Amino acid sequence: MIVMLHGANQDPDDFAAGTRMNGLAEAARYIVVYPEQPQSANAARCWNWFRPGDQIRESGEAALIAELTREVMSTYNADSTRIYVAGMSAGGAMAVNLAVTYPDLYAAAGIHSGLPYGIANDAFSAMSVMNHGSTDFQFELLRKESEQRAYRPLIAFHGDQDNVVHPRNCDDLIRMNCTFAVSTQSASRQISTVATEDGIYGHTRSLSYDDEGGVVGEQWIIHGLDHAWSGGDSGGSYTDGNGPDASREMLRFFDSISLNTGGDREVSA
Repeated sequence: MIVMLHGANQDPDDFAAGTRMNGLAEAARYIVVYPEQPQSANAARCWNWFRPGDQIRESGEAALIAELTREVMSTYNADSTRIYVAGMSAGGAMAVNLAVTYPDLYAAAGIHSGLPYGIANDAFSAMSVMNHGSTDFQFELLRKESEQRAYRPLIAFHGDQDNVVHPRNCDDLIRMNCTFAVSTQSASRQISTVATEDGIYGHTRSLSYDDEGGVVGEQWIIHGLDHAWSGGDSGGSYTDGNGPDASREMLRFFDSISLNTGGDREVSA
């Protein structure tokens, strides 16, 4: 099952149309769930990923989405080891919050044009990291608590021409997951490939690995893409059909990962 979190000024129908996830998921036999952020909670219909109360377990919007996830899992008898969360922009940032605080629920996360965990605590700091990326000081705070954090593998997409969420945030997102995943005695390994295809944007794809050789993150930087879902349908907002198909690649990534309920570290959030 995949939980899909829309971005600002979007709703579930718009997001479903733009990502084309329903058709792809049906062919792959996935259930797709689209929580909706009402305008009463945020004027731009953004998930409030930056508020401290929405970045911790059993609190705020993170808890509401997790509870909805469990309810749909139970209703439709979904495989509890194969539950995933994905999102765009503010929805991508909230998907990161869920992946970090509910590692016992979500096996992996797909992030498009999103941001790392724990780098903002109000609307002002959120705008700052959206415009510029996070600071090394913020990552020092993450390192201090990294031994207490479980992590989930991430696949992340970002356009290098994004003028809403700076593409540096995608680098920071993968760096964040490596901070949680890799011991202080070693460094993450990374392999990058650059690809060009006729008729679509080129991209740089990078894989990061933990101490045991497991994939921590798969990063796609799409060359020429703005703040838009790569390979999306023009029937939805914030899409660009000229990029590689992010929805298809997320499903491919999710297919390779299931939750190991016996060996995961606990999270203290």
